[in-house]
Amino acid sequence: MFQFNHFNFNILDLDRSLKFYEEALDLKPVREKNASDGSFKLVFLGDGVTDFQLELTYLVDRTEPYDLGEQEFHLAFSVPDMEAAHARHEKMGCICFENPSMGIYFIEDPDGYWIEIIPEKR
Repeated sequence: MFQFNHFNFNILDLDRSLKFYEEALDLKPVREKNASDGSFKLVFLGDGVTDFQLELTYLVDRTEPYDLGEQEFHLAFSVPDMEAAHARHEKMGCICFENPSMGIYFIEDPDGYWIEIIPEKR
């Protein structure tokens, strides 16, 4: 049987991304791997609740932003208090799209990835 394990985002600035994910979504590093030749670093972030992880791939020599195409993919997080989450993200200035009729919104990380925020199912 297959199980979800992790999802990957390639990033340009590891410190900036780590700060964003902790501030915006309370994600913290749970493990990391450094290339033996120093060319890349992988940092896996966890929410402390589920086993699912977000892998941040930092290529040391990469200087050009990643081409995210038409942005027809996203990661989603559920939250028990949408109002508090929205206020937090509004203060951070990272809300990039809102759909009030569906009760959802999206935030954008420092590299342009969209993350959907949805209410927790009750």
